[in-house]
Amino acid sequence: MKPYSVLLYYIYSPIENLVEYRDIHHQYCIDNHLLGRIIVASEGLNGTVSGLKEDCEKYMTWVKSDPRFAAVDFKVESHDEIAFKKLYVRIKKEIVHSELPVDPTVKTGKHLEPAEFKQMLNDPDVVLVDMRSNYEHKVGKFKGAVTFDMENLRELPEHIDEIAHLKDKKIITYCTGGIKCEKASAYLLDNGFDNVYQLHGGIIKYGLEEGGENFYGKCYVFDGRLVTDVNSVNPEIISTCHICGTLSDRMVNCANPECNEHLPICEKCGEEMEGACSDACKSHPKKRPYNGTGYYMRNPEGYKPEIAFRTRKNTKKIHIVEELGIGK
Repeated sequence: MKPYSVLLYYIYSPIENLVEYRDIHHQYCIDNHLLGRIIVASEGLNGTVSGLKEDCEKYMTWVKSDPRFAAVDFKVESHDEIAFKKLYVRIKKEIVHSELPVDPTVKTGKHLEPAEFKQMLNDPDVVLVDMRSNYEHKVGKFKGAVTFDMENLRELPEHIDEIAHLKDKKIITYCTGGIKCEKASAYLLDNGFDNVYQLHGGIIKYGLEEGGENFYGKCYVFDGRLVTDVNSVNPEIISTCHICGTLSDRMVNCANPECNEHLPICEKCGEEMEGACSDACKSHPKKRPYNGTGYYMRNPEGYKPEIAFRTRKNTKKIHIVEELGIGK
């Protein structure tokens, strides 16, 4: 049995005491040996956390003990080691950066549990729409899904015309853990799509509960694994190595931090290129040492972990300004 867990979760539930709650949450993770990335916003929580199984179990119980987050749905995967190198608990304006003018607590697409989603895949009137970034669906996606060449969810309004002809279809949106679809499906509803659904819990939950059938490739994840297996029924590799063109579902972040492209690169080319995606990146003076994984943690701009442990001499407003990097 693998000794570590990787947790993926989100919940839209109002948080008023942002700084106080961020500090408490940060300290709890440190005290219980948990690493990962957690976003705290006025609209709720979004987290990916990793640690020993028993510590993750305690964490899930602790989060749910707060009435605001009692309904949170954790996706739990097993892993051989801890999936992060650092801990970030940050205050942000949104738990997923979208800038879409919607509120998923007011209106969102109908949630489909994995079993319901699997059954609807056989409906000829259904169209799957991938709401993830281009580098994510490059390494794995559902068979026949519509994908957009977008870097992030903020760009969705620029691509909505690509599916305008599908307004009479049953649209099912999906993403890694479900969080993007809460706002993306709401945005589709606001733009004339009447039959909009979303895969509750995303690709990860579908893999855990229904075996991931018809999801081809691997699922990109935002931790040290970079990708994770989903399909245990009819798996298939769909991506090719950026360097040599052979089939490969091994993702790498380019070792040149000024590039940092997310690309499939096979193990052989990864070693030969020292984790870089091109000769120019390989010779770049800022190239990071390649450790064989192609995973690099970047310090978010404006984030200062020590803020969580300062004596409270400053106002909450000052704390938030520092955290968000406003004015820098």
